[in-house]
Amino acid sequence: MKSRIRIAVASAASLAALLGVTGTATAQDSGTGAKPCHGVRLTGDLPAPSAGRAVSRQITIGPDCEATLGPVRHTAASPGARRAAAPAAAVAGHQLRGWNEMYDCCNIRMTGLYTTSAWDTTDQRITKATTTPTQEWNREPWGAGWSLASHTSKDDCAADCPAVNSQADADFTYKGVFDPIGSWYANVHHSTVRLNADGTSSCHFDVELRHTFVGWNWRYGCE
Repeated sequence: MKSRIRIAVASAASLAALLGVTGTATAQDSGTGAKPCHGVRLTGDLPAPSAGRAVSRQITIGPDCEATLGPVRHTAASPGARRAAAPAAAVAGHQLRGWNEMYDCCNIRMTGLYTTSAWDTTDQRITKATTTPTQEWNREPWGAGWSLASHTSKDDCAADCPAVNSQADADFTYKGVFDPIGSWYANVHHSTVRLNADGTSSCHFDVELRHTFVGWNWRYGCE
């Protein structure tokens, strides 16, 4: 079982290398059939697209914990992102929005971490930069479902910088219909954006899943 998982991960990583991005999954243990995978971690990198565009990818958990990589998708940015970017462009600023979401096999978003960054540049220096993280999670009736256990964020620089690296983390737990005890599921999201003084940027994402089933899918991107 473990050898098959390693082969699947190697194949996924090779495909990602050809596409210029990364996506890997690891599992300390896994079941077969409808049994869950244990200790899965997924990671992915994307270059930020040009203004008015979005870049995204989906990775789906397949049989034996295989990470099935979907194509990198280049689309128009969401209407909300285009509206937010317009005032920034008028003052020569830069904006970047990122999303890091986990969906179940029925395409219900369970947990999500989002970042919105804005930075100004002068003479190849970042004069000011801010990144604001937000979190969302799915609730069930009677006060059950996913909950936000903790969240953190940090920037390695905020003003007069050649570049700024901003990291946000969110730890979610679950107690509800599928686990009334609350000890089986946990999703931990990590999002990092690099903002450069030349106006370019890049996005890095991770998610750690305590347990997952075939068909769960991770969606990440930036615009």
